[in-house]
Amino acid sequence: MEEYMNFYQIPRSEWQGFYTPKHLPLTQEELDNIKSLNDRISMQDVEDVFIPMCHMIHLHMKEYESLTLSKGLFLHRYIKVPPFIIGIAGSVAVGKSTTARLLQTLLSRLFPKQDVQLITTDGFLHPNRVLEERGIMDRKGFPESYDMERLIEFLNSVKSREKDLKIPLYSHKSYDIIEGEYETISQPDILIVEGINVFQLPANQQIYVSDFFDFSIYVDADPALVERWYLERFESLLDTAFQDPSNYYYEYAMGDRKEAIDMAKSVWKNVNLKNLKEFILPTRSRADIILHKTDYHKIDKILLRKF
Repeated sequence: MEEYMNFYQIPRSEWQGFYTPKHLPLTQEELDNIKSLNDRISMQDVEDVFIPMCHMIHLHMKEYESLTLSKGLFLHRYIKVPPFIIGIAGSVAVGKSTTARLLQTLLSRLFPKQDVQLITTDGFLHPNRVLEERGIMDRKGFPESYDMERLIEFLNSVKSREKDLKIPLYSHKSYDIIEGEYETISQPDILIVEGINVFQLPANQQIYVSDFFDFSIYVDADPALVERWYLERFESLLDTAFQDPSNYYYEYAMGDRKEAIDMAKSVWKNVNLKNLKEFILPTRSRADIILHKTDYHKIDKILLRKF
């Protein structure tokens, strides 16, 4: 396929043979706690797909360290290796969050001397009140709904090894930024950045978010499958939201179920699918690795960038 022309397309059965782990560095219980709602990742996925990918990432890290050392020798000065940043992109509901959390856990266990931290770009969304003021609440998730300048400044500070960097907290329960609450990132060796927008090219910045990435992963699936997973997740959220009036989904959980699902289908078609086709899918070719999923979130092949 033309869109994959710059990638080696590797069947899972071949990929799993590239690195055979002596033991798995996490338990089934830990994996259950890592995976997102409705994601069906298995210990077999960890062994077949993610462990070899972690060692591929390690190869890139060693080259990154070697290049930094060579620059220092050329400049006749000591240069401390900047944090290695991994970007993870893909559609809403495709499994990015599970991929990011699992990767953080595996890299921490496989390379225990490395401090591995994780953020999502949700914290860089403009608050709902700002989106409403600008009349773009229905564009939430599109490039213009993010404070891209703040995200770029943050990543520059990470690369500069600045301490105690605070980023806003986002709540999926309230569907909004939590005013006055932050998470702190402080001098990681590896930072994982997960979000639908991380490979996109903003209109007004000369520096892109992806410029800071040393390795990038795109989680891929047919849009029709992703729609099914999105609606399944939405129904699962409704099944629990009725217990909490403060939950964003409470109103939908207490109302007519068919109307709620029709609303979710409309959001998928007019917001998420539109964003996927216009802004997310066109960035797929920038990834170093594409994890391609099929039914039941099963990863059937891995695409590795040639050059």
